[in-house]
Amino acid sequence: MELLKEISQTAKRNKLRTALTGFAVAWGIFMLIVLLGAGNGLINAQLRQSERFLSNSMVVFGGRTSKAYQGLKEGRRINLQTRDVTTTDTEFRHVIDEVGATYDVSTTITHGQEYISTTVVGVYPNHTKVDKMEILYGRFINNIDLKEKRKVLVLSNKQAKELERKDSRSLLGNYVKVGNFAFKVVGIYKDDENGQSDAYSSYSAIKGIFGANTDNAGSIEFTFHGLPTEQANEQFEHDYRQRLNANHQAHPDDESSIWLWNRYTQNMQMEQGIGIIRTALWIVGLFTLLSGIVGVSNIMLITVKERTHEFGIRKAIGAKPWSILRLIITESVIITTFFGYIGMVLGVMANEYMDATLGHDTIDTGLFQATMFVDPTVGLDICFEATMVMVIAGTLAGLIPAFKASRIRPIEALRAD
Repeated sequence: MELLKEISQTAKRNKLRTALTGFAVAWGIFMLIVLLGAGNGLINAQLRQSERFLSNSMVVFGGRTSKAYQGLKEGRRINLQTRDVTTTDTEFRHVIDEVGATYDVSTTITHGQEYISTTVVGVYPNHTKVDKMEILYGRFINNIDLKEKRKVLVLSNKQAKELERKDSRSLLGNYVKVGNFAFKVVGIYKDDENGQSDAYSSYSAIKGIFGANTDNAGSIEFTFHGLPTEQANEQFEHDYRQRLNANHQAHPDDESSIWLWNRYTQNMQMEQGIGIIRTALWIVGLFTLLSGIVGVSNIMLITVKERTHEFGIRKAIGAKPWSILRLIITESVIITTFFGYIGMVLGVMANEYMDATLGHDTIDTGLFQATMFVDPTVGLDICFEATMVMVIAGTLAGLIPAFKASRIRPIEALRAD
């Protein structure tokens, strides 16, 4: 208890020195937590976005030719056709598991006096594997719907509430109008966190009603296996694109005519990027922590040097060397621990503020909306370890000169400036 009182009195007599020591400790830990928290927020957002899609899946879109071929100019618009779906399903069975397609139209859904303007997407049953969604009530599109061209509809929870404000579940089994056609509501799914809320129906029904007079098949989506490396994926993409180019009289090496969204290579690239980001964050964070350690070390060295005269007086009146060492060590531990805790709390508060502000901002990619900042947290173990590193560094910085001071002869210590 006497030791703590003595440390408190020393801190009060040297307020500026104590404040500088505490600031160096708090700033180092604060910046480490903020940097790691911000990095984790960006990484978590990317990971959450990738979880929306099946990793071993691809989506195929038509593009525009970038090369002239067989007398045809570049710049032609390529629309995927039914034969492209057939080619995908029959000629690449050694890699592809399930093939589907999507055909979307912008239209109005009406129920009584309520209506919404939205996009209705005709899909195959495998769509929930490729683009994951949670069915809250009812079911999704099945093979019988596709085969019999059933006019069925799966709404988002938000859409269902807008069409039936009292009890959205009552829509199940009832009919709504999609354009001028009656569709039976068979399911309601949970809106995703990015605000994506299309309605879904069977591909055959939507294509038959809204695209019967066109060869445009929409887009193709499929799951695949046996492509574990980036090189294998690139080879498959080359062969697959070359085959579809042949269907449209496009140059075999034209990469703009058919656009492939390969979720597997995207995930591999994302994981590599995340690894680089994590490494960079730790390097910057550790250098920031190191700057705090250097600040604490310098201040502790100066502190011990300034108190050499005091230590001489203590030894002259009978103080043991260990009592001097204990005083320096205890003072260092208390100051670094106290201000380290303050830096940790402020860092956590800063991360929470970032989550409350940046965490609610979304960007529109054209295909979907994405949140760019999610859950910027840092584990308590990291906070504790950073504080302990600072405590140990400050203690060691003061320990060596304190050890010398504790062994110096009283007469020499009293002569010190």
